[in-house]
Amino acid sequence: MPGLMELRRLYGAEQPLKGARVAGCLHMTIQTAVLIETLSALGAEVAWSETEEEYVWCMEQTLFAFKDKKPLNMILDDGGDLTNLVHEKYPELLAGIRGISEETTTGVHNLYTMFKNGLLKVPAFNVNDSVTKSKFDNLYGCRESLIDGIKRATDVMIAGKVAVVAGFGDVGKGCADSLRGMGAQVYVTEIDPINALQAAMEGYRVTTMEEACNEARIYVTCTGNRDIITGEHFIKMPDDSIVCNIGHFDIEIDVKWLKENAVEHVNIKPGVDRYKLTSGRHVILLAEGRLVNLGCATGHSSFVMSNSFCNQVLAQIELWNKSEDYAIGVHLLPKKLDEQVAYMHLGQLGVKLTKLTSEQAEYL
Repeated sequence: MPGLMELRRLYGAEQPLKGARVAGCLHMTIQTAVLIETLSALGAEVAWSETEEEYVWCMEQTLFAFKDKKPLNMILDDGGDLTNLVHEKYPELLAGIRGISEETTTGVHNLYTMFKNGLLKVPAFNVNDSVTKSKFDNLYGCRESLIDGIKRATDVMIAGKVAVVAGFGDVGKGCADSLRGMGAQVYVTEIDPINALQAAMEGYRVTTMEEACNEARIYVTCTGNRDIITGEHFIKMPDDSIVCNIGHFDIEIDVKWLKENAVEHVNIKPGVDRYKLTSGRHVILLAEGRLVNLGCATGHSSFVMSNSFCNQVLAQIELWNKSEDYAIGVHLLPKKLDEQVAYMHLGQLGVKLTKLTSEQAEYL
């Protein structure tokens, strides 16, 4: 993770996060561990929460898990769970919190909704929409980790099958590209006319889930919305269709309907469940409708996560040291920091930047 290592080299002696008590809520992977070590190396105290069985309890423990039981004063979030917990259950802590940095599309949507409704009480950084996050993690990360998750879970041959990708944002673009690269015939569903036009001009067939479910064998949801695949779709799917989600929460697929209406449920192995419907046909659900790349594989590659996590670290540094410069609301990282993240990763790929001549610079 070259970017995170470079941040340690650049700012380690300066300790820009000294005094910060960062409570984090983000998928616990090897890459997340490197992020935590980087925050610590830059001076922060860090408390993290992520378990399956005691999720909310663990989040609550991070609020006071610092030296002398002092409360958090920074939030590093992924999906908005920790942000919502503090605002709804521990509002007395908000006065001491300098800022929030949010990793995901879903969490950013939550922040904008909170701000619109007057519920957001501290400044927040929208890390997700930094170019070096959304155009890399969301696109290139998913392009590799989706296939990794599906293959580890099922060993299915993708070539020749019809696959449908619900949503053609950055995540959907990466997923559609990877499935096509494996030889699938890819359909896309979209609500946005611009994204739909993009998908069509990339050569994908753009249709509705109601039509696609009659012939698709592989289903991938990545919309950030709910009820994308429901009972009316399950009953039309070909036998042993594979259904998975790489959006954020497990509400994109109506797992509850499957559990309540299946006449038989077989857990083939961890993360792979086969449901038999009354018609006799089966649906194979991956990762219980949660993130397939994390539930059935190990998530994104380290290099692309270095991009994302550098944005998180820089957002934390910016908010910790300059919180008074940011009004309560949702802010983007300054472009110069976005460019810094990109620059720190060029050397690893052997990239050489062209430099403008003085005449070219003046012309621009």
